[in-house]
Parts: sequence; structure tokens; C-alpha cells
Amino acid sequence: MSTLPSFINEMCALSFSIEEIIENRTTTGRKCNVNVDLLVELLLLGDGELSFWRRRWRAELLEEEVKEASYKRLCEKKTILTVNGKFPGPTLKVHKGETIIVDVLNKGKYNITIHWHGVKQPRNPWTDGPEYITQCPIQPGSKFSQSVIFSKEEGTLWWHAHSDWSRATVHGAIIVYPKRGTSYPFPKPRAEVPIILGEWWREDIMKVMEDFVASGGQPRDSDAYTINGQPGDLYPCSNRKNEMDNFRSQANISRFTDTFKMKVKQGQTYLLRIVNADLNEILFFGVAKHNLTVVGTDASYSKPLTRDYIVISPGQTMDCLLQANQEPNRYYMAAKPYVSGDGVNFDNTTTTGIVQYSGCYAPSSSSPDLPILPNYNDTSAALNFSFSIRSLNTKSYPSVVPLQINERIISTISVNTFPCPPGVFGKQFPSFPPLVFNYTADVFPFELQIPRRGTQAKIVKYNSNLEMVLQGTNLAAGIDHPMHLHGFDFYIVGWGLGNFDQQKDPLNYNLIDPQVRNTVIVPKNGWAAIRFKADNPGVWFMHCHFERHLSWGMVTVFIVGSGKGPTERVLPPPHDMPPC
Repeated sequence: MSTLPSFINEMCALSFSIEEIIENRTTTGRKCNVNVDLLVELLLLGDGELSFWRRRWRAELLEEEVKEASYKRLCEKKTILTVNGKFPGPTLKVHKGETIIVDVLNKGKYNITIHWHGVKQPRNPWTDGPEYITQCPIQPGSKFSQSVIFSKEEGTLWWHAHSDWSRATVHGAIIVYPKRGTSYPFPKPRAEVPIILGEWWREDIMKVMEDFVASGGQPRDSDAYTINGQPGDLYPCSNRKNEMDNFRSQANISRFTDTFKMKVKQGQTYLLRIVNADLNEILFFGVAKHNLTVVGTDASYSKPLTRDYIVISPGQTMDCLLQANQEPNRYYMAAKPYVSGDGVNFDNTTTTGIVQYSGCYAPSSSSPDLPILPNYNDTSAALNFSFSIRSLNTKSYPSVVPLQINERIISTISVNTFPCPPGVFGKQFPSFPPLVFNYTADVFPFELQIPRRGTQAKIVKYNSNLEMVLQGTNLAAGIDHPMHLHGFDFYIVGWGLGNFDQQKDPLNYNLIDPQVRNTVIVPKNGWAAIRFKADNPGVWFMHCHFERHLSWGMVTVFIVGSGKGPTERVLPPPHDMPPC
């Protein structure tokens, strides 16, 4: 077996003692394998906790596989990597607190890993999925059984590839229902509809990535955005104008094969489970002449927030109620980019789906109404929405914000002039920027744009309360950054524009009902403060969810130590972890 990545070697020891890692006394020769080509076999476990000693199985088995498939979009066919031949992939449905086993069989031609985005995986970083962080990739023709342990999550999450740029087509929704016998903290909707926002390239996505890395510049823009895998009527080969002019009945809607359609009944309420699976853009989303009421974010309930549009970054999910309270007709749902960076290339197009009211009626026009969405660079609109969300904070769903902080970490996030290469990790990730300057200035000395090489991890004591301030900078290109933390969700207790002030800004924190997230949008030339309890021992990845920034090295790792008892230590590694 080839040499394992350093994090995997460390994790083999982690299930026995985190202290062994810190003192570099890891056990050698321990088997840590890996594999990919995606979802295959799903076993529902009982409601009992997955433990070292026993597993209570529910007799339900679903076999699935991942493979390449041919899809036609924008007038052209191409082969893409899929799960079970589906794009987007199948939706996983579980109840709160359950555990599933997913056998991932790689029938593609590239290595792959699968990440269960937003699933905290208590004490189980082994099957979290980030390539070369906690596992080697699943190689073509190989299989890996991944246990996915749900705990406090309730709402919408998603799964996606976490190797190269495969997640462009390898992704799907996860629906976490309330525990059996309980219900939502809002009236039950008539139906629930996953809405997965994505991107489409005419060219092979691996070629797009390889050209991007080789160029050292920006990646090629996508050719379309998609709603549930469909570009919509505003793109070539999707617009059937003549057919729409001849629209006479509801049955005709099936002709528009490149546009997603959602049928509704007047007077009913629908739950949209929205996922941004886009690679590189934050998106505005709305439905013409309808409001959306946000009731959950990243699988955590929130106070109802009603707006005529939402803002959602790559990695984020939202649960939104849609009331079908308009005159029976056809209405566009649409998504378009929000881009704050100056001189940043992007795909400035709009994807659409159709909300189709049931019944017999004459459409008011040949084309549905479009929602009015903010301009692509409307930072005020984006931030006003993003930071207006509040957690539900009720007796059944309390906010437990850490009030006494053991450590505050201030970290700048910047686009610089060369990527950080991979390497063996160190333990000296700083708690304060090593260079202090005006992070949001308009002009910088050139030497500030050249970062130091480093692969430092942050060592954290078990059960400590952490505050992390993510400070955006204007180096090279100031832009918003959707920062995602594996293994935890967190409270967004504060945000602002400009430089964070350690004395003044904490005075304005929301410590009562801050929104709960696993991915936070750090504003352009601004900051966001998050808090969480480090109660999940293991190795946990943190990175920008713009795929281009992840490729450039905007990543780090938290290593959370073990506690005192057996339930405060990492579970042993799976026997079938993929080899490198």
C-alpha cells in the first residue's frame, strides 16, 4: 500500500488518542483504505446510537450505483458523471437521529469521494469525504461503505462529490424529516419540492478544471445555470416559443423538456427545499408575483422571514414556504448570479423553471412573468437578506449560543497571487493574522499579495467554546466568500463591513437568536463572526465553497481533541477505507 496522506495517518491514531497525534506518536501500519463512483447501497439503522459494540438494523435496503451517462443540454450531448444515471442525483430521505450506510461504487474513470454536506457525523470523520484530508479517494472499480450519522440536523442538506470538480454533476438533496411521531414547527405543506440550483458547461468539467489550474487565472465561465438540472426557457434549445404560443392546455407543458416545471393548486402551500449546488456563484432566487417565507437554513429551523427573493451561496440550503395565492397561470421561478468582485468574470445569465397552476384557464400571455430580482452587483440587497435571518429559538428548538469563549480566532481570507500547494500539515495555524494591515484598503504593497507557503492545522481542545472572525480583504480581488465548516454548524453572531474592531464590534453581537449555519457568506471587504462548541472530536475541513478558491488553497483544518470518556473519542476507522 502506498503512503497515506498525513491526515489519514493521523486519524488512524485519533480513534485511540488525540494526544498521540499532537505528540507525533501515531501508530504505523494501520489500514486506511478508500474508493469512489458514488452512491450504491443504503441501509437504514435503528433509532439507537451507532456505537463501538452494536448496531441495531432496520430491515430496509436500497441499492444504487454511480456511473457515467449521456445528457443533452443547450443543443449538445456530453457524457457526465452521475449517480444512478441521474442528474441531479437521487434524494436521500431520513429521519432526525438516524444513521444510514451508503455503499459508494465507483464505475467512472476518475477518483472520487462523497461528502455529506452539513451532516455533523459525530465522532466519525472517516466517512466525511474531503479528498486527502480524511480519506484517500475511491478509485475506479472500487467500493467504500460510508456510514452517515445524523444527530441534531432537521431540514434540508445535500451530498456532493468532494474531489476535483466532480460535484458539478455529482450531487443531490438530503431531506431530514423530524423524528417519527413529531412534526414541523409550521403547518404541514401540501407537498415538498427539492429545488437544486447548479451550473452547466458544454465542455467536460474536468477539462475546464485542468485548463483553469494550468492557466493560473480565472476559470472558464459556465454556459448556463440550472434548476433541477434544466437550464430553462431563456437558453438555446430550451426556448420553445412557438409551442408556448400554441399553449392551450396543461398537458402541453410537458413539451418544454429543458425547463423544470412545478405544478401547484391554488390556495395550497408548498415547501421548497432549495440547494445551491453551483460551483462558483452566489445566486438570487425568486418566483414571479409570489413571496417566499424562509423557515429553515442548513437543516436548522428559523423564524419565518418573508421576502420576494432569497440569496443563497454555494453550499447553503434553505427551506422556503411558497403559497400558491395568485390567479391560476404560469409563473417563472428564476435564479441569477450575485457577484461583488470587480473585474471578476462570471456567467451573467438567468435560469428559469415554471410554476404551473392546475385547472382549466387561458394563460394571460404567451410567456410567463419573470420575478424581479436585484442587479448582479447589488451588495446591499444580498447582505440585507442574508443577515436578516434569525434562529427559531423556542423551547423545542432552543438557541444555545456559547457565551463564555475559550478562544477567539481572527483569520483573514484573501485571494493572492499563487496557490498554496498541498503538504504535510503542521500545528501552528495562527489565532491572529501574522501580518496586520488595513485589510480593506484600496491599495496594497505588492509584497502583501504574495502569501507564505503553509499547511497549518488548528488544534482545538474538546468541548471548548470557539469564536472565529473571518475577515475579508481587498487583496488581488475583494469578493464575498462562502466559508463552510465540516463536522459542525455554528451561530453567526455578528457581521460588518470594513475591518473588525475587537473592542467595539462584539458589543453588537446577537447572542439571543443568531441564525445557525454550516456555510456563512463573508461580505466583500467585511467580516463575519461565528461561534460553536468544539464537541465533535476528529479532523474537520474548513474551506471556501467557491470551487476555484478551494483549488487555489483557501482551506484549513481543525483537529478537535478527544474528551475523557469513550463517547468523547473518535470511532475506529472503517475496515474498508480506500487505499491511496
